Amino acid sequence: MIGQVMRRAWILVALGISLPAFAGEVALNRAELIRSLLPSVVNLSVRKEVPVTTNPVVASQPMGGDSDTVKSFVGSGFVLDPSGLIATNYHVVDGAFDIAATLSDGTVLPARTLHASRLADLAIVQVDAGHPLTPVQWGDSTKLRVGDQVFAIGNPLGIGVSVSAGIVSGLNRNVEGSPYDDYIQTDAAINHGNSGGPLFDMDGHVVGVDTALVSPTAASAGLGLAIPADSARFVLGRLMQYGWVNPGWLGVKVQQVTPDLAAAMGSSQVQGSVVSWVFPESPAQKAGLAIGDVILRYGDATPGDERALLRDIVRTPVGQSVQVGLLRDGKPQTVPVTIESWPRERWEARDAPMTVERPKIKVPADLGLSLKAVPTERRANLGLEDGLTGVLVTGVLAGTDAAQRGMTEGDVILRVQDRPVATAGDVQQAIGAQREAHRSYAMLLVLPKVRKVPGPQWVALRLSAPSG
Repeated sequence: MIGQVMRRAWILVALGISLPAFAGEVALNRAELIRSLLPSVVNLSVRKEVPVTTNPVVASQPMGGDSDTVKSFVGSGFVLDPSGLIATNYHVVDGAFDIAATLSDGTVLPARTLHASRLADLAIVQVDAGHPLTPVQWGDSTKLRVGDQVFAIGNPLGIGVSVSAGIVSGLNRNVEGSPYDDYIQTDAAINHGNSGGPLFDMDGHVVGVDTALVSPTAASAGLGLAIPADSARFVLGRLMQYGWVNPGWLGVKVQQVTPDLAAAMGSSQVQGSVVSWVFPESPAQKAGLAIGDVILRYGDATPGDERALLRDIVRTPVGQSVQVGLLRDGKPQTVPVTIESWPRERWEARDAPMTVERPKIKVPADLGLSLKAVPTERRANLGLEDGLTGVLVTGVLAGTDAAQRGMTEGDVILRVQDRPVATAGDVQQAIGAQREAHRSYAMLLVLPKVRKVPGPQWVALRLSAPSG
């Protein structure tokens, strides 16, 4: 775009016509456009009970700093509806018992998963901001071409809202082996934490949902993947309307015709999808489709591969009649089929609804902390110099809020609220004062045994077990 403007500018200058700085104007307008989109993008922080295995191709970020049983992760999302509906990836919120959404103005809101589809890797979470949020505008991903400029906005590595720009590097990528894969590939930097964030075209319309990265390391290698907007919009719309995808069902298993399969069928045409199974009582069986049929056309579409055919089928409205063009024994036929709703119990066997149980948290009177005064000979090694006082943590009871928040043997408590502490009694007295004040949490200033960054940090510990 900028290159085209500059070429036009040089042509007009050569003709003696003076012009403003077109490239500068384009850059300014683009910056203004990006800034206008930031209120529609949301950072998500979640807590999940482990063990959690981080898939190397997904783009949600484990943040650490928790316990062996609970981990914190970050991802991204974008506003679907002013009422507080936010789109993200399924894998961002999968198993999350706590979700916090941070808006562009810094407001942090509790969120809950409303609907989710594991197969589509999409989910909707809900927040109550107390005012309308700014939704995104959808674009048409079917019009994307390799080389088109795009940009991603998200929360890479948990550092906060960031923007990266690039081009569409490829289309219809199949990296996870799903029969529905249709990823947009982009060299716009997508890192862990970008998952669920929007991929925009240069008009500021969402053309994809940033979902995964392919890299030999943990960082971006320029191979980012996004779910196309037309797929995401269909799935999210169905989730909002029905609570599940409610896909159209033909009732066949198909596979791509390869040169070998074509040769085995005595055909010179390497195209279409060959039927490998027809389910009993399915629309396909009712219409007379048979094993060995080669589907070439579905309605007005000529699917490029079996994944495109399956996507066309699931998007077909239930009850609609579709003309299926096929080859049977080498002869062309057209068969009308009435699409039915996928049997829900069969669909949910593949795309089970998300169920999350909050881990049971113990909050004993002493918060599960075993404490003792810091031995004089250990003060320097623990970082207690220049008269600084503290209390050594000698043990943390498993399953407590303190354990889940990452406190461990070897930590040193420096303060509880605004009180410096030097003995176990000081700590328990300060905790008791918080309970008497009817506070839900106590703030502990802790010098961690394992320090990712220098210095102490505040930890808020529950004073009673959560209800529900």
